[in-house]
Amino acid sequence: MDRTESTWARNAPARYGGVEAGGTKFVCAIGDASLTLLERVEFPTGGPDETLDRTIDFFRSRSGNGGLAALGVGSFGPVDPRPDSPAWGYITTTPKPGWRHTDFAGRLRRALGVPVGFDTDTNAAALGEGTLGAAQGLHTFVYLTIGTGVGGGALVGGKRVHGLLHPEMGHMKLPRAEGDDFEGACPFHGDCLEGMVSGPALHARAGGPPNRLPPDHEIWTHVTHYLAAALVNITCVLSPQRIILGGGVMHQRHLFPRIRRRAQHLLAGYLQSPEIIAHPETFIVPPGLGDNAGVVGSLALARLAAEQAASRAQKHSAERTI
Repeated sequence: MDRTESTWARNAPARYGGVEAGGTKFVCAIGDASLTLLERVEFPTGGPDETLDRTIDFFRSRSGNGGLAALGVGSFGPVDPRPDSPAWGYITTTPKPGWRHTDFAGRLRRALGVPVGFDTDTNAAALGEGTLGAAQGLHTFVYLTIGTGVGGGALVGGKRVHGLLHPEMGHMKLPRAEGDDFEGACPFHGDCLEGMVSGPALHARAGGPPNRLPPDHEIWTHVTHYLAAALVNITCVLSPQRIILGGGVMHQRHLFPRIRRRAQHLLAGYLQSPEIIAHPETFIVPPGLGDNAGVVGSLALARLAAEQAASRAQKHSAERTI
């Protein structure tokens, strides 16, 4: 345990900091022990130095009232969330210009001197929805965001899914929609899910902001096709109790009933679950926390980091007394 965590453990305030780091904007927040948002600010995502300096300045300027117990970060990726990795807390092979191989969590931890919990933005949002949102009381569910990028976070058996790295649901390859000749916008895979339905992909398809398109436009038919196919794959692999669809693209609420119907059609009655067959409106849902799912999840990551730091401090103290 490092010295800063030991200092914190002896005098822990009951406030947490959260960072939802998106490719377009950063959201920084202060929350209490119940994860109630006390303060929330947002600013555009610039280069890593200016953006992280602005983040650090925000939390330092709120260091009164005992400071922070811990900080949680849910970040765009790919990232390295493995605690035993020398690259833990880094953003790795992101297409975001200037952000590749950025020591995100480490820089914040050194600057603020508090424990830091770190994960993908979508795993953080899933944690937020499971704690206070649309997945409360469930142990296995998925949060999929469709915005600047497309990503998915999952809790299975109550635990966030990690493994080799973390889920990359936005980069699955799917059958093409009939009549769709769009080449895709993903710089790595072209026509993966993200390359076909992310905000930038839809902007390229539409030649401008897609939110101006009428609900019966062909583009929304293609979006429905790809998202429903992705949800069928996710359902067959993880067997979630619920799938939550967030992000800016899903502000087009006319998509929800269309995606539910298409997913039912593709599953073809194979999975005999009432949630899928009779009540799809309870299976594929919008976030209960709205656009705050990610930042509430980052506060939950901070609370977990604080609990882990306290546990390490207790263990260290017990070992010294033996």
